[in-house]
Parts: sequence; structure tokens; C-alpha cells
Amino acid sequence: MSDQENLDRLRGGAGQEEGFDAIFRAYYPNLVGFADSILRDPAAAEDTVQEVMLELWRRRSNIVLETSLRAYLFQSTRNRALNRIRHQRVASRLAPELAAPTPLPSPDRELAEQEMAARVQAAVGELPDRCREVFQLSRVQGLKYAEIAETLGISVKTVEAQMGKALRILRERLAAWLPGEGLP
Repeated sequence: MSDQENLDRLRGGAGQEEGFDAIFRAYYPNLVGFADSILRDPAAAEDTVQEVMLELWRRRSNIVLETSLRAYLFQSTRNRALNRIRHQRVASRLAPELAAPTPLPSPDRELAEQEMAARVQAAVGELPDRCREVFQLSRVQGLKYAEIAETLGISVKTVEAQMGKALRILRERLAAWLPGEGLP
């Protein structure tokens, strides 16, 4: 069934649970991945998406979407994740926590690949917020530029500019790790 058919089923009448279940199964994994790209905490990402889905269920009878269901769910997830970050910042001011130290690199190929993945993840994490969001939505979630623009409430040209900026920054930060450059 299409998103619209599942949304119609969810709104009322017979099959509400089936409509919700279909929406949940279709979007949950991608929404958790998206939330994790913002929060960098898999457990918090799952909690965030569960809150979004619970709110969808609570509002099912009177929900009116001005965008696609996909855009609505990603926007809701983004907003909840950002609210969680704001809350964590306030909490961290009251009780600062120490970050875990980074493991030392090893000559083992598997560890070198893990280090590479960590460097890429760190470089993505250091991108400016809007660049990181656009990059994650495009490369991790597979959204098209028009869907990203709708989700974030920006123009397609802004998405293109932010994506170009993100790729340029990543190339600069990962130059020593790119093929042909050799490992440091």
C-alpha cells in the first residue's frame, strides 16, 4: 500500500493498527539511522523515533500533512533529536561528563579500516550543522535534493550549495586517507 493509503487507514476506521504498523515498518530503520546521525547515540536515536511514532499514533485521527508522510516523519525526527541535544547541553552544564578516549591505531587491516571509518564519521561530525544534516539526508538516508529541501524547509539551491560545501570540507579533511594519497 502507498503512504497515503496507510495514512488514511491510520486516521480512522478499520485497519488503524495495520496502517500504523505498515508506516512504522517502512520508516523506522531509516528514521533511527537519521536520528543517530544527529545524536550519535543509537539508544537515544531509537527513543527519539519511538517518540515520533507514538506522537503519530496519538494524533492519528486529526493529523493533517502539508508535505509527504516521509518528509513529515523526517522533520519530526529532526526536531525531536535537536530538542534532545538542547536538553543534553543544559544537563551537561549541570553535570559535565568526560568523553571516552580514542583507541590507538593498529597495523592490522581491520583496525585500519575501523580507524578510517572513525575518521570519516568524525569529519562528518565536524561539518557545520546544516552541511551535516544535508549530507546525512543525502548520503545516508538516500533522500533526493527536493526531499531534503522539503524536509529542512530550504530551497533546492541551498541543498546543492550545502552538499557542495560538505563534500569540499570532507575532501580537505580526509585528503591523506583518500586513494592515491597513502595512509599517514
